[in-house]
Amino acid sequence: MSQSVSQSLEVVPATGLERSPLESSPNPETIAIDVTGMMCAGCVHSVEQTLTRCSGVIAATVNLATEVATVQYLPETTTPIALANHLTEAGFPSQPRLLKGDRDRTEAVSPEFDLQQRRQQETRQQLIRLAIATLLLFLSALGHLEQLADIRLPGLSNIWFHCGLATLALLFPGRAMVIDGWRGLRRNAPNMNTLVSLGTLTAYFTSLIALLFPQLGWECFFDEPVMLVGFILLGRNLEQQARNRAASAFQSLLALQPTIARLIPAQNLGLQEESEKIQESVSPLEIPAELVRVGEWLQVLPGDKVPVDGEIVVGQTLVDESMVTGEPVPVIKQTGDRVIAGTLNQSGAIAIQATRTGSDTTLAQIIALVETAQTRKAPIQKLADTVAGYFTYGILAIATLTFLFWYFIGAHLWAAELAGMGHSVLDHGHSVLTHLFTVPSHMLHHSGTPSPLLLSLKIAIAVLVVACPCALGLATPTAILVGSGIGAERGLLIRGSDILERAHALDTIVFDKTGTLTSGKPTVTDCLVINPNTTPPNQLDIRHPSLAISSSSLLQLATTVESGTRHPLALAIQQHAQQQAIALLPAQDFLTVPGFGVSAMVQCADDGTQSPQRVLLGTADWLTQNKIAIAKAVQAQAKTLSAAGKTVVYVALAETVVGLIAVADILRPDAIATVAKLRQMGMTVKMLTGDQSDTAIAIAQLLDIAPADTMANIRPDGKADAIAQLQNQGYTVAMVGDGINDAPALAQADVGIALHSGTDVATETAGIILMRDRLGDVAEAIHLSRATFNKIRQNLFWAFAYNLIGIPLAAGLLLPSYGILLSPAAAGAMMAFSSVSVVTNSLLLYWTIPPQKYASLDF
Repeated sequence: MSQSVSQSLEVVPATGLERSPLESSPNPETIAIDVTGMMCAGCVHSVEQTLTRCSGVIAATVNLATEVATVQYLPETTTPIALANHLTEAGFPSQPRLLKGDRDRTEAVSPEFDLQQRRQQETRQQLIRLAIATLLLFLSALGHLEQLADIRLPGLSNIWFHCGLATLALLFPGRAMVIDGWRGLRRNAPNMNTLVSLGTLTAYFTSLIALLFPQLGWECFFDEPVMLVGFILLGRNLEQQARNRAASAFQSLLALQPTIARLIPAQNLGLQEESEKIQESVSPLEIPAELVRVGEWLQVLPGDKVPVDGEIVVGQTLVDESMVTGEPVPVIKQTGDRVIAGTLNQSGAIAIQATRTGSDTTLAQIIALVETAQTRKAPIQKLADTVAGYFTYGILAIATLTFLFWYFIGAHLWAAELAGMGHSVLDHGHSVLTHLFTVPSHMLHHSGTPSPLLLSLKIAIAVLVVACPCALGLATPTAILVGSGIGAERGLLIRGSDILERAHALDTIVFDKTGTLTSGKPTVTDCLVINPNTTPPNQLDIRHPSLAISSSSLLQLATTVESGTRHPLALAIQQHAQQQAIALLPAQDFLTVPGFGVSAMVQCADDGTQSPQRVLLGTADWLTQNKIAIAKAVQAQAKTLSAAGKTVVYVALAETVVGLIAVADILRPDAIATVAKLRQMGMTVKMLTGDQSDTAIAIAQLLDIAPADTMANIRPDGKADAIAQLQNQGYTVAMVGDGINDAPALAQADVGIALHSGTDVATETAGIILMRDRLGDVAEAIHLSRATFNKIRQNLFWAFAYNLIGIPLAAGLLLPSYGILLSPAAAGAMMAFSSVSVVTNSLLLYWTIPPQKYASLDF
């Protein structure tokens, strides 16, 4: 990658944000804001609404798993600090941070708190609250031993003791939950804490009234608040640990960033100096890695991380690049080779010259890409976000209607059935299951009929507590967090969840040929002169004997004309001429027409004239456009070369074809296996090239690609049209390329896939970048996309299914017929562990995609 890739991250379309009419406003910027205090998808919706209502904000997207808000705003209207302060005032303590590795921003950020320290403090406090809640829960269980096992412990069965336990549970471990729930309700943004707090406080105060006014005949259930607080805090701690595990891959990527660089003066080292003398002859100055400037020389000792992207100027060594590319085998690096920031120098001391620093380094751009991917939302998440925005209000309404139904209708309509259930419970004693899933005895009057008020309250509390907006909010971001982290560890950079959603539905892969399916290093195999004076089998007749030239002259003409371009075929011809020490001729008026050929006015040394001659090189169409006839014998020879898989370049001098140059580009080692693997995955594989049909078909046959799936004679500006035609036919297409002329097709495709060694434009445009330059990673990237998206669907299914099943169950749907009713404690446990299950399911990606799939070229 290069700086242009980093710059491309700032382009508005790459943010994945929802748009507004202000989108066309001049010079919008994007900033990341760390947000704390979010508990569920309702909080996410509230934060997004708070931000979008701020003046100057164009769009905002919030990620619950990473606790990051990405905001597109107008800098002339507002500032990141103002936005963060606005969120803090709304109850979500926030702090702006540098986005996408931007370490050059000079804007001072002076929040009232240290965000990292605050998160660590919150984690410690949460563990303390859990420990206290667990102790209270244990004491509450001891108080029920008399009922459960007929074991009497003095004082522990006293109702005032259980009242004290419930009071302590609300004042200490549950206090933060109650306060946050009240704040959410007060600012008209109720959240999960609001629901839990309402349920817990209702249970507590109902029991307190029953204790203080025994003449009402109510029974107390102080154990419910204790169990609710305990279960919920346990679930949140487990969820936080799972979320930390999900983010571990990205955190390890951040940890790769070097902090120190050893600056050395360039004049103190000779380029021929032995590497072992580097550390002996130089006294380096240690400086922060972000202060290194392009062009400076740095010392890198064995065991050091390479501080910046650079080029080795002295020494040789082995470098472990696995943390960036995923390749486990160290790479030999010598003078002139490039090294990547964050990679590990294993053996020799070297001196490097910095070529990219700060946010321009490859590692910084990888981190930026992964960070961007984790903040973008998949379209599939929109439904969950829409539901989450109104979820809490809906649950409050359902709980209210449930209470009214059971108080005025249900308790009277099924009084006989409920009385029978109550006697059954009394006859068989208490157990954990009867407490959690039946009508407890303390809800019954002395006559055995249920108390309508207590029953209605219990059911309404269970509805409040069982609902889990958190699972909806975590369903997509946790899977993206894990999937993008796995990809970054293994050299697969996927820009966002929207790319994942499109990639899982791909049914067609289109490969560019040159530099993608092939090695991109073509070599000259044939240099055929069309000469009438000799008649070997490999030479042809020419119309103008006066133009007869030698093989070396033909190569000299071709090299001279091709010196004006950097096309792979031109480079092959130039390299072949250099190997034969052929000098260039004087030339002028160079013309290059992409996809066709080149021309120039060349001063020929042996043509007997002093005036420059027009020389053309390129395809048959190029010569036809310039009104140059091609003899049938020449066409036949060209067809023979093309059938052998070679690209034919026609050479014309003075309006006459004088020779043919054949160039072959060998296939990449894993090209055949990759195409076979993609077919096994159910994909249609096609090849796209600007070569002639005969050459393209010959290469396609080696790959077992049918002629019908081979698109030849495609000009660079026609590649995007070729992709569009496939899309119009109903295909979902991925384009795999590496060159500048592939960029329009990469952008047109549903998913663009670029090799990291490709041009900057290609890597900017692509949605997936293959850091290891292995063609086999195309299949692995699609496999990762499918696996990650399947986890997203599973998580969303579970999140919706849990609420669709849990809420009616808590509302007493099965109570009249089967006697099944969730107690508030059981509902709290289900709610707590529903979000844990979603995050845990995302973590299963580590087993779905084992590391060994990426450790070998074999499939």
